[in-house]
Amino acid sequence: MKTTYRIFDLGLTGLDKGLAFQKEIFQRVKDDEFKAALIFCRHHPVITLGRSARKENILVDSAELEQRRISICRIERGGDVTYHGPGQLMVYPVFNLAYFKKDIHFFLRKLEGTAIKALEAFGIKGERIEGKTGVWAGPDKIASIGIAVKQWVSFHGLAINVKKDDLGNFTLIKPCGMDIMMTSMETILGKNVEIDAVKEVIVREDLIWPK
Repeated sequence: MKTTYRIFDLGLTGLDKGLAFQKEIFQRVKDDEFKAALIFCRHHPVITLGRSARKENILVDSAELEQRRISICRIERGGDVTYHGPGQLMVYPVFNLAYFKKDIHFFLRKLEGTAIKALEAFGIKGERIEGKTGVWAGPDKIASIGIAVKQWVSFHGLAINVKKDDLGNFTLIKPCGMDIMMTSMETILGKNVEIDAVKEVIVREDLIWPK
């Protein structure tokens, strides 16, 4: 099944503006103005806490975060604590799952598959680990996923680590509540990777749409 979805690119934006835009698009999808939308963006440095997050998984105090100009925000997605910054590509699919499959686990696996195929296009082998949501490259995590679904419309989504110079802030937290290392596409490839190039692969290859 292939269909057309609306594509929005917010560029570099604050998490608050990204969330507000998602809510606007969520309402338009719920009202059946269109079946699905795909929102791309990057965020200013922020630590987010999902529905199951524990604050002890933030390893530094608020004074250090303030010094680094990193904000904290509790949001509606599933999962624990993570970091978002300008070196990540955020992919927010706002899809009415009633048109595809009313199965949240299926949708999570679809998002993992999207990241795996996008990485493959750049010569990187991404893998799933059973029982853990997200995508790994060897022992390190390269893509994180956390979604919310209301009335079978999805929001939040997928973060792919692209730039190597934005990994340091992950040391301030236990990513996803786990003792793991995060990696990036540039770290693995040892060369520059343009975030726009990753977006283009996802759109051109129609990787996100459930089939």
